[in-house]
Amino acid sequence: MKLAPLFAALATVTLAACASQSLAPTVDPNATAVDATALSSITADGLLQHIRVLGSDAFEGRLPGTVGEEKTIEYLVSQFKAMGLAPGNPDGSYIQSVPLVGITGTPTMKLRAGTQKIALRRGTDFVATTSRFVPKVEVRDSELLFVGYGVQAPEYGWDDYKGVDVRGKTLVMLINDPAIPDPKDASRLDDNMFRGKAMTYYGRWTYKYEIASKLGAAAVIIVHETGPAGYPWEVVEHSWTGEQFELDAADQNMGRVPAQSWITLDKAKELFKACGQDFAALKKAAVGREFHPVRLRARSSYSITNSVRTVQSHNVVARLAGSDPTLADQHVIYSAHWDHLGRNPDMDGDQIFNGALDNASGVAGILEIAQAYSKMPTPPKRSTLFMLVTAEEQGLLGSRHYASHPLHPLDRTVAMINLDGLNPWGPTSDMQVIGLGQNSLEDVLRDVAAAHGRSISPDKEPEKGFYFRSDQFEFAKRGVPGLYSDSGSQVIGQSDGFYADKRRQYTAHDYHNVSDEIKADWDLRGAAQDMQLLVEVGWRVANATAWPQWKPGSEFKAARDAQLAAPASGSAQ
Repeated sequence: MKLAPLFAALATVTLAACASQSLAPTVDPNATAVDATALSSITADGLLQHIRVLGSDAFEGRLPGTVGEEKTIEYLVSQFKAMGLAPGNPDGSYIQSVPLVGITGTPTMKLRAGTQKIALRRGTDFVATTSRFVPKVEVRDSELLFVGYGVQAPEYGWDDYKGVDVRGKTLVMLINDPAIPDPKDASRLDDNMFRGKAMTYYGRWTYKYEIASKLGAAAVIIVHETGPAGYPWEVVEHSWTGEQFELDAADQNMGRVPAQSWITLDKAKELFKACGQDFAALKKAAVGREFHPVRLRARSSYSITNSVRTVQSHNVVARLAGSDPTLADQHVIYSAHWDHLGRNPDMDGDQIFNGALDNASGVAGILEIAQAYSKMPTPPKRSTLFMLVTAEEQGLLGSRHYASHPLHPLDRTVAMINLDGLNPWGPTSDMQVIGLGQNSLEDVLRDVAAAHGRSISPDKEPEKGFYFRSDQFEFAKRGVPGLYSDSGSQVIGQSDGFYADKRRQYTAHDYHNVSDEIKADWDLRGAAQDMQLLVEVGWRVANATAWPQWKPGSEFKAARDAQLAAPASGSAQ
């Protein structure tokens, strides 16, 4: 996937200036209000029931291409049918096929600095995969080159490569964006460079593998650090172990960098020391524009033996037709991903990654929202799609496939509301908006929340780059405004630090781990209230006289403007 021009634009925008500007579409005064009885059908018990089913051991962690997928798809389709919702695929089914290739790799990785070999244990010290659809990938005796953060960002005057030919080399990269201190306050990051504390796409591991592919490298080693990455090493180990999926590609992904790997911080320090280098000193040097790639006087070799199979995975889509014949071909989408990490038979004890919070809870939210819509006496003017996508954990593959092969035209898709993990810690006075300042959907949410005595707040962890890690991103790249809301941070009746402590515990112990299961202290009342707000948001958008808009300065605005200006769009607003 070559997306560098878009991601160059991603890093140029400062959104804070436009965050307060309201562009909320005006609701048609003749539109019916949300039916209170339908809204009250969303309950904490209803959410918990769906999570209990989808997060059970019987669903085996919901990995695409497994019995877990079969059971998941059967359950989701049965729920939509029971609600009386129509199939979302124009072919008369609730299914969109998503062609995947599953790659189960057995890697070896060797690092040698002069005569010294760096001992590496798979999983414990390193992970390595390939995206190529081949039985075996080998990289032999490739020179290591430290390229800092591995970023080329002309809009910031930033180039970590400085014209060095990296073809055939193994690139060692730091995680996240260049952490550039504010020249006026060294305790802060410079907001004018890579958005300061907030992550840009340049900080995502996907970008780092993409730029290495573009430049012809043989391999990439990303140095994991828990703070900048936003998650512990165990998340890397579990996420990159076992079968990995890619969208099927005619070129067998031969344009992708052959070997993609991570190593722990401790192993990186050991490697640099063996090369006569100081890791901390080079990391400090990498935050300067004058940084040049550094030869590490070390060599890497990889051998990755693959079992490759084709898999037909599935997005599940249901539809509620709009009540206005002139607007019914326009759609508002509610989405969540149904997949998780499956099971790991090599683990002792519990082997199933149930993914109760991530993302059985989001799926439960969509099902409860869909149920509420199905109970409305009169549907909204525009049509509504309820979409549950596959392979988000593999790199947003299900949503990327839909965005490339939409069942309903994207230039008639007015908005998307995405769920990825609900609030299990009780009612909150606020809701967080990931990527606050992007588009007018947040203004609709602000108005709806205010009517219920609540507020919206910005993402409390912008450095983790959540906006680039969930399914609305694939639609945003195509110009469709998306709302990605998250748990509120002010839990009613709890101390100010309660939410932050719960988030830290979840990230450290449960995220992408077998322990992501229903907890005895879960309180889904707040999640149910959040879903009710989101029903009202979608309802207002589906009845509005104008479409939601990207705000001035948003990096996605141009894509929508160009889309709607095309003669074939026919999307009068």
